[in-house]
Formats: sequence, C-alpha cells, structure tokens
Amino acid sequence: MNIKTFKGEKFPLELHKVRVVQKLNFPPLKRRVKSLQEAGYNMFLLKNDDIFLDMLTDSGVNAMSDNQIAAMNQADDSYAGSATYFRLEKVVLEFFNKKYFLPTHQGRACEHILAKVFVKPGNAVPMNYHFTTTKAHITEVGGVVEQFFLNEALISDSKNPFKGNMDLSLLEDYLDKHAANVPFVRMEAGTNLIGGQPWSLDNYEKVSKICRDHHILLVLDASLLSDNLYFIKTREEAYKDASIKEILTKISDLSDIIYFSARKLSFSRGGGIVTSNLAAYEAMRPLVPLYEGFLTYGGMSIREMEAMAVGLNETYDFDIISQGPIFIKYMVDELDKLGVPVVKPAGGLGCHLDVAKFIPHVNHHQYPAEALGSALYLVGGIRGMERGTLSEQRDSLGVEPESEVELLRLALPRRVFTMSQIKYAIDRIYWLYQHRELIGGLEWVMEPEVLRFFYGTLRPIGGWENKLIKVLKKDLGQEE
Repeated sequence: MNIKTFKGEKFPLELHKVRVVQKLNFPPLKRRVKSLQEAGYNMFLLKNDDIFLDMLTDSGVNAMSDNQIAAMNQADDSYAGSATYFRLEKVVLEFFNKKYFLPTHQGRACEHILAKVFVKPGNAVPMNYHFTTTKAHITEVGGVVEQFFLNEALISDSKNPFKGNMDLSLLEDYLDKHAANVPFVRMEAGTNLIGGQPWSLDNYEKVSKICRDHHILLVLDASLLSDNLYFIKTREEAYKDASIKEILTKISDLSDIIYFSARKLSFSRGGGIVTSNLAAYEAMRPLVPLYEGFLTYGGMSIREMEAMAVGLNETYDFDIISQGPIFIKYMVDELDKLGVPVVKPAGGLGCHLDVAKFIPHVNHHQYPAEALGSALYLVGGIRGMERGTLSEQRDSLGVEPESEVELLRLALPRRVFTMSQIKYAIDRIYWLYQHRELIGGLEWVMEPEVLRFFYGTLRPIGGWENKLIKVLKKDLGQEE
C-alpha cells in the first residue's frame, strides 16, 4: 500500500516484516574495478560476493513467505508418485482451471518442449513481443518469430497503460494469409524486454477470438502473470471490482496452453505447462521424462514443489502481488522527477532505464545498455541487466540486428530490498546521469553464437571507465 506522511511525502509501505536476513558485502571501488575486468564486463559473470545490490533479475531470488518455508519441511521425497507432486498438481490445475499438468525445472524448459513439439522448419510464431530464450528455442528448430506489438510499446514515455498489447489488426491480417504456417500464437504476460509492460484483458480476449477463428492455439507465457493481474485490476476499469481469482480464471479460459517459470510466478524454483487439450498434452508428455525428469517431479526438488504450491495460492492475495509493482513505481517516479529517462508508466519486474536517451552518443553496436550497466556497477556496486542489442542474436549470415529498444533493467525482487537501498540506487543512477557524457561503449573479446549475453566477454572502448572512476573519486570520495 502507499501512504502519505504528515509532512506530505508519499511512498509505498512494506506489508511484511523481516525475520531472516542475509549479510551483504559492499566491495570497495578497487575491488569493483577488478571484478568487472575479471567478468569481461558481463553482468552475468560477476560473482555475487562482489555485488552490493543485485538487481539483475527477480528470477528465483524473490523472498519466500513463512508459509512457503514451512511447507518445504513436509516434502515427500520419492522419484515417482510422491505425495508432494500430487499436492502441487492439485493446486496448479485449480489455479489455472486446466486438466493436465507437466512439471519442468523452469520456464525455458517449457519453451524447449513447446518448440520441439509444435514448431517445424519454416513455421512462424506470432507474439506480442519476443523473449530471448523463447526466440532461441524457436529458431533452433528452424522457426521464426513475428512480433505484432503496438507502436507505443517502444516509446518509453508513452502513457499507454497496456503497452504489452498485441496489435490486433496486424495479427489478424497475418493469420488471414499465413495461418497454415502458424503452429501457435504466443502472448507474454508482462513483456520482459520492453519494460515488463502488461496487456489488458480486453486485448487478450480479442487475441483469443482471432486465434480460435483461425483454429490456432493460443499459448500464454505466464511467468510474469502476477504483475499483469495487478495491472489489470488497477488499470482496467472493467475489472476494478473483480477478484484476482476471477481475473485469473478468465485469462486461463481464454488460453489453450499456459506455461510458466515458478522462479517468477510463485517465488519458488521450477516451472510447468498446463492445458485442457488432450492431444497437445499427449504430444508434449514424452519429452518431460526425456529432457527433464520423471512426470512427477520434472527436474524440480520436492521442497521447491511444496513452496510452489503455497506460492501459487498466495498469488490470489492482492497485498502480496502489489509489493513488486508499487515499489517499482516509486523508483520510476523518483528518477523521472530527477529527469532520468525511464520507461513509463512503471511496469512489472523492475525499473527500466531508457539507455538510448541516457547515453545517446553510444551506438547500438557498442552495446550501450551493457555499458551503462557496467558504469552503474562501478559507481555503486549495483548489478542490472542489459535488455538491448547485446540480448539479440546474429542471423545466419552473421548480421547483428539492432534492438528496437536499449534498456537497463534494475529488477526489484519481491520483499528483498529496503527503502534505503532503493533510495541509494536512485542516488547513484542520478549521479551517473549527471556524468553520462563520460560513458563509452563496449566491444567483444569473446562472442558466443547462441545466447551470447549470458557468457560472452567484452571490454571498454577507449578507456572511458578510467575517466569515470576519476570523477567518481572527486565527487563522492570513493576510496581506491
């Protein structure tokens, strides 16, 4: 919830109390410089011991509730047929209002299975926006991704509350011509790569109708569904009085197949695919024991399965699912007041800096979002995630596409950071914005062919990091 103080200050209020803590390190500047060099200026290769605030992702690092931790102690360990699995299956099927459940170790495993079963060479999969691993799995089996997003989706200061909507006319026109070559349409709840932006239930209902009119499956990536549920209830007039469960049931009924990463949805670790389509279920089922594990654990630990069951039920609680979006909004609004370019309106997942406006002098092929992430780590020990050209992949001819947007995502894992830590991050981002002309680009040292942003290494162009460090010491007295 948000409160207003007697002095007139407005800020979100934590609806939890801290009962277990983990000590953080605040590495000195000299160590941060060395750590960044050792990591090849890749945020994924930094060691957690060398990070103060880890805002890389909310995947698998959200704080579990006391009830989730307690549930983990009742886990029934068995390779096949454990009571834990059947407790989870019951919750999952009730949650999504579906008949069949296939467990996996995480969301990208679901994408792997979906691509293997449904996508053939030359097929196209329309989406409201792609995600890195989703696209990689589809292209790996010879398919292509078609994106039908709104023009406003790429405008960082657009006031459209549902920038994750599918462009309905583009989708319908495409399916009128190419339906025979489309195995399914994918909608992502909370478009990750463009700022965690939600779609409206009205838009989703119309996408579902278009798919059914063309006899095509509608697949929902529900990994960020809890945020999207919050935004539908708070931004879509028709559903302001609906319960979270009522909204969820309507979404589920419009979907043919739903998959999710429990690292995001339910604050545990694991994933799964649900459907009421028996033919689809039977086609996907053999791949679970082949790639994941037996059908009653799917690569998950039983303790995580118990936590997932509780976490899904907690998603019905509006106070719980609001904690991410309201703190993200606070961070976005405060940076916006300071003139720092951010994606608005605030979405889910985290605060997203508009790097193209932050450092416009660094071009796409010098990976400005990763460069800005490196600079923020140097000045504050804060790790964010690049969501731009570095996250793209070269085509078969080696040509590197430019991302439609260049963003630095600063994720806010649920119930993890305190207000003072968020204010610290705001301050260091603001300082960096005041000295943005010092930031330069990056170039490859080692570039992998697939998902290069995960483990490729880079280096600064022209030694700009040394100039930045010199000014940092002068302004803030950072010790070497």
